Amino acid sequence: QVQLVESGGGLVQPGGSLRLSCAASGSIFSIRDMGWYRQAPGKQREMVAVITAGSSTNYSDSVKGRFTISRDNAKKTVYLQMNNLKPDDTAVYYCNAELVVRGTHRVDDYWGQGTQVTVSS
Repeated sequence: QVQLVESGGGLVQPGGSLRLSCAASGSIFSIRDMGWYRQAPGKQREMVAVITAGSSTNYSDSVKGRFTISRDNAKKTVYLQMNNLKPDDTAVYYCNAELVVRGTHRVDDYWGQGTQVTVSS
């Protein structure tokens, strides 16, 4: 069984910073892309940032220059450093990983349970 466990959400004032972490555990053979997505009330889930196994990154235009995604392959963990947060960043943030479970030969999509980020004064 594979799990993605997120941490680091919370309440922060505009202009503040938060760092999200997401650790993958279980019977994992390999991890490909890892990423962060978010969903605000009444809106569809959207991509925030993605990082490949080789550490190439892609960001949504709304967070470029403010957010940084990184990963530690040895720890099977992906991070999202969020700086200069704005009220529009308020959402539930979800971790995603494309990975191969041991004993299989396919790439499956896994999601974390989500962590709330609220930016408000």
